[in-house]
Amino acid sequence: MNYVNHKSVIKRMNKRLIVNRVFKTIFFIATLFALVVLAVLFYRIITQGIGYITPDFFQNFGSRFPEKAGIKAALIGSIWLMCVVAPVSIILGVGTAIYLEEYAKKNKLNDFIRMNISNLAGVPSVVFGLLGLTIFVRALSLGNSILAAGFTMSLLILPVIIVAAQEAIRAVPQDVREASYGMGATKWQTITQIVLPSAIPGILTGAILALSRAVGETAPLVVIGIPVIIQFLPENLLSQFTALPMQIYDWAKRPQAEFQFVASAGILVLMAFLLIMNSIAIFIRNKFQRKY
Repeated sequence: MNYVNHKSVIKRMNKRLIVNRVFKTIFFIATLFALVVLAVLFYRIITQGIGYITPDFFQNFGSRFPEKAGIKAALIGSIWLMCVVAPVSIILGVGTAIYLEEYAKKNKLNDFIRMNISNLAGVPSVVFGLLGLTIFVRALSLGNSILAAGFTMSLLILPVIIVAAQEAIRAVPQDVREASYGMGATKWQTITQIVLPSAIPGILTGAILALSRAVGETAPLVVIGIPVIIQFLPENLLSQFTALPMQIYDWAKRPQAEFQFVASAGILVLMAFLLIMNSIAIFIRNKFQRKY
């Protein structure tokens, strides 16, 4: 009897090992396929666009001629845009998360609000573009300015930042809060001195993903009427502008083959812009990271 049971156990273990090897192979092939596709994409973009990354490319404005086309207005416009999006979305997002996690009562209404905020993270970006067109461009008469685009992009990424900040705040141990209260700290002092510094890594992780999405989105900018080519730099938040995704979109849809190479150069600049922005956020996240 013991021999039969032992044999049955060995068969089940062998079966589990086989299943484990099969799924491990499937996951490895899926990962390898994704890496190969990514490598081919990078190779194509780099080989096509690296030749157009010159000083003139950063100093010239958009042009109908690929050899004269530059990314100056789009790059400066994207920087202006992110100077609006980053503070507005992070301040509102973190503030909302603090209220929902630390102050709001646990009831059905607040649970409904939390659920809908999570659902908003999956809404297509063109819907936020229509919302921005209705509220900021027409109702508030901001036109297709940096401010209107910045507010629209802030709405787009706000749910992602709120959800990430909520999870980060929720992950701070309750014992740490109670210890702070026991030392005589007020609720606000506990939030600002204990909870937020501990939650910064998680908050910044969500902010990095959200801002990366905002800097690469095109649909909301198209909807609110951001031009693809301008021959001047913005002077203030109410100025017209263009952005890197709009400029790349315009180059990519042109029939001339040379513009495909210029678009690849623009993609390289956009990727470098994202890398620099994310590196700064990751540095801040790692600096403030705490473990309990």
